[in-house]
Amino acid sequence: MSDCLFCRIVGKEIQAKIVYEDDHTLAFDDINPQAPVHVLVIPKRHLSSVQEMSAHDQSLLAHVFLASTKVATQKGLDAAGYRLVTNTGRDGGQTVFHMHVHILGGRHMSWPPG
Repeated sequence: MSDCLFCRIVGKEIQAKIVYEDDHTLAFDDINPQAPVHVLVIPKRHLSSVQEMSAHDQSLLAHVFLASTKVATQKGLDAAGYRLVTNTGRDGGQTVFHMHVHILGGRHMSWPPG
């Protein structure tokens, strides 16, 4: 059993409200939403962060972003817009060390984000 929370969700050891799944990615609602729509998209293969990715992972990263656009469309965010966020490292705000993309939408997003 992995100590990684998201790996445990992928392994169905921990329940999550899954909104999308394919062979390489899993998307589920964030348990602490920061917007009316807040979904996390993760690669099923463990990578600690985008910083850990290499040229070998290019297709996986593209797949995560394509899955994100599918989820955004499924959630009705494609017309009005949405934000994709990937936090990297502690100073970047990363709290779960499994690479993931936040899809945030359903309201106007201000800039700078904080």
